Amino acid sequence: METDQILTPVRAQLPLGLIPAGSTNILAHSLHGVPHVVTATLHIIMGHIQPVDICTFSTTGKLLRFGFSAMFGFGGRTLALAEKYRWMSPNQRRDFAVIKALTKLEPEDCEISFLPLNSSQDDPKLRAQGSLKSDYNDQWQTIQGQFLNVSIMAIPCLCSVAPRGLAPNTRINNGSMALIIARNTSRPQFIKHLKRYATIKNQFNFPFVETYTVGEVKVHPRNTTSGYSPEEEDRPHENSFPWNVDGDLMEVATEVHVRLHPRLISLYGGSVEEMNDSQVTCNCL
Repeated sequence: METDQILTPVRAQLPLGLIPAGSTNILAHSLHGVPHVVTATLHIIMGHIQPVDICTFSTTGKLLRFGFSAMFGFGGRTLALAEKYRWMSPNQRRDFAVIKALTKLEPEDCEISFLPLNSSQDDPKLRAQGSLKSDYNDQWQTIQGQFLNVSIMAIPCLCSVAPRGLAPNTRINNGSMALIIARNTSRPQFIKHLKRYATIKNQFNFPFVETYTVGEVKVHPRNTTSGYSPEEEDRPHENSFPWNVDGDLMEVATEVHVRLHPRLISLYGGSVEEMNDSQVTCNCL
């Protein structure tokens, strides 16, 4: 594919320091275990460095951006709504957007292709030890249908609404991404799935939720609009689909190709991989 020939990122030579100052701070929280400014600063001062996986987002050979996590469908629509109410406080804006998106819950008709990790390598214990080397099948798998939400995450994405992480089975540098798909289901069932993220229960233990360990993903919408009615004032730009990439709105009208680049950058931070999930706490701003 054209994108494979063009997008060849070079490994960053210098480590980057990350100071959490946002509303969710999923990268800082996943990197340090807590989203505290002082903790992040101390890691920089003490020179603790962690290699981190990062993704490229592209379409038809054009690089859109780098990122660590993305949501398409419900997650993208919620952010698109929240962006139109920035006069609210962050918490009010987030809660309002979630409720409004749930009232207008509709699936996206799309085709998802992905390059899976070999099943023999898909061991959470080995991934937690950081001993995995990327070992992917060379055969793309494709699924089609109506999907309420599609999450593609290279880091665990710890945050206030998900203390165990939006993708608890991945790590910051294990050379793989978590692909989490919620197929079309009833609103009550989808809400029950969302509520599980705030608990210690398995949020993926639903018949309409599928999880995969992957290295590349292509999301191709098959409908011509984003699912919003033309008369709705809060719809995204016409003929585009909203994506939530690390909390930033990205609107794309065509297929998006997400490709993982293992350990491409180095960030100042401690190792959270040895922490037990039950010990993770969250105090996001």
